[in-house]
Amino acid sequence: MKDITISNDIKYIGADDKDIELFENQYKVPNGVSYNSYIIIDEKIAILDTIDKRKTSEWLQNLDKALNGRLPEYLVVSHLEPDHAYNIATIIEKYPNIKIVGNNKTFAFLPQFFDIANLEDRKVEVKDGDTLSLGKHKLHFIMAPMIHWPEVMMEYEESEKVLFSADGFGKFGTLDTEEDWDCEARRYYFNIVGKYGVQVQSLLKKASSLDIKTICPLHGPILKENLSYYIGKYDIWSKYEVESDGIYIACASIHGNTFEACEKLKEILEEKGANKVVLADLSKEDFAEAIEDSFRYGKVVFASATYNMEMFSPMRNLLLDLKEKNYQNRKVGIIENGTWAPNSAKGMKDILSTMKNIEIVEPTVTIRSTLKNNDIAKLNELAEEILK
Repeated sequence: MKDITISNDIKYIGADDKDIELFENQYKVPNGVSYNSYIIIDEKIAILDTIDKRKTSEWLQNLDKALNGRLPEYLVVSHLEPDHAYNIATIIEKYPNIKIVGNNKTFAFLPQFFDIANLEDRKVEVKDGDTLSLGKHKLHFIMAPMIHWPEVMMEYEESEKVLFSADGFGKFGTLDTEEDWDCEARRYYFNIVGKYGVQVQSLLKKASSLDIKTICPLHGPILKENLSYYIGKYDIWSKYEVESDGIYIACASIHGNTFEACEKLKEILEEKGANKVVLADLSKEDFAEAIEDSFRYGKVVFASATYNMEMFSPMRNLLLDLKEKNYQNRKVGIIENGTWAPNSAKGMKDILSTMKNIEIVEPTVTIRSTLKNNDIAKLNELAEEILK
């Protein structure tokens, strides 16, 4: 295990998973993922969350080393998703007298995952604002429903000013991955938590009253420095505001002709002074990254070939997923292509019209099969409108 220092009394006992291919069986994680678990050593000992079954053996070794022969009194369950809660039954079997700390929704869902004998006798049910004293350490419980399950809660340890943030402030990548936090934290946020911006805003308001020195998420690195930066990112993301100056072109092309039109638009935008233009082929792009970039930039062009009198499926999938994730507050251009009956623009606009505060700029550019000179003139018009 990589040596992760939090403090003398608060220890990291999680594990890196370098072999996983798909997180939640859908998101590519080329640098793996960490399953974070913590333990507070005091007069009474509390374990904060277990980890995924893929790393049970390593986690138990880390736990035994941290306990050094002592017995834990509490298992705090911040989140019941199996990548964090799989080993609840393992812990109960290993420590039959341990108490489980959770909220009313935790205990409503727990029997759906585990058959726990004498659950009523071992549960410690908490609600928002409740505390649990371990000795010199005291945990304050903060309910964080729908970030991103209904039972999610966070814990603030007052003596060392540590926020245990569940899936909040998490990112993809193992703890020994050397990379900027932003990219994989952004991709993680918008794909997993992004739908729940209102709930994240509510949490940030609660957190603003706390003196936080360290953030300990359930995935990704422990954050100790420049916390205002990370909290600021979450504020932007959860308000669905524009994070980066630039234009994202999402293209669903079958034979390459629509992509050629998008390449031309990118060239035109750059010639007209666009600060940054990102062009993605949706048939090849990591889908989670397409979601991330659609939220990252304030100006987006959706371009699709017509297929079965509709959008090409990679575009439909992107737009429907963005709708599910509360996509909003963006300026959008549309390009369609078709040989005998271009019709993809209608499908794109139909979905976009259901979203909040989406400004669709004109002209809608219609390509018939291949790019012509008159199409380039229309692309110039579209570029001018996007850049206004």
